[in-house]
Amino acid sequence: MFRYNKLIILGSGPAGYTAAMYTARANLNPLLITGNNIGGQLVNTISIENWPGEYSISGYDLMDKLFKQIKQYKISIINDSIVNTNFKTNPFILYSNNCIYKCDLLIIATGTYPRRLGLPSEKIYENKGISTCALCDGSFYKNKIVAIVGGGNTALEEALYLSNIVKKIYIIHRKDKFSAEPIIVDKINFLVKNSKIILYKNSIIQEILGNYHILTSINIKNLINQNVKNINIDGLFLAIGHIANTDMFNKQLVLKNNYIYTNINKNYKTSTSIPGIFAAGDIVYGNYKQAIVAAGSGCIAALDVIDYLNNY
Repeated sequence: MFRYNKLIILGSGPAGYTAAMYTARANLNPLLITGNNIGGQLVNTISIENWPGEYSISGYDLMDKLFKQIKQYKISIINDSIVNTNFKTNPFILYSNNCIYKCDLLIIATGTYPRRLGLPSEKIYENKGISTCALCDGSFYKNKIVAIVGGGNTALEEALYLSNIVKKIYIIHRKDKFSAEPIIVDKINFLVKNSKIILYKNSIIQEILGNYHILTSINIKNLINQNVKNINIDGLFLAIGHIANTDMFNKQLVLKNNYIYTNINKNYKTSTSIPGIFAAGDIVYGNYKQAIVAAGSGCIAALDVIDYLNNY
């Protein structure tokens, strides 16, 4: 199967949806390819309190609103995922398992996916007690004991969500201080004082144990004194960051730490190393991993494409 569209947008998170909306309003008739994770990582966020105009909304509800908004512009949306690319040709070529796509202009907003611990035992118990989404799997652990690995907003937000479901939560963080927003840390500390949450800072998971059918405990190693402690748990939630979805662009674009490096053409903030290809959202190298920033960069990418078309 073959399909050509002058402008293709990859990704269905805040950046992809926003880029689609702005380019559609400019009559560029974009084709949006959703990727495997429709709605992006944001759909797994339990509550968003810092999205302008929405004091508290779930990530799923926010992305559903954005989806319904862009549908008003009759944007072509295809549920497909790109597995390989060829940017040395003109038009650019994008390969999925079902179709070959070609385009003259491309906005990449493919986002990230959850980072893993990298332990051999992790593979044994994947989907057997290990999860990367409390919103998706939390209900399976009602009145049970779970552990969460991580110290950022995602980890502590998941702990807050699970605190209303589970019996007890262990939070394991390799550093002494959390990197999450102070307001979230304050909520966690309140639950610590009430013995709902137990903290293991300066610690890592050394091994995941079980009966090969389901995990039953973890060994926690203290990085200060090297002591190892075994704790019994029913579930383990990983929230230790994300990895950029750039495998399909390997050796095609300039990357930095596996993220797409932009602003190479100083006229366009979202420009990549190949003219006509732009990138936005969490896929872009930088420290600003916020939904509102992703949406804003999607807008900038769209405006860059519009200006690029007018000048080349």
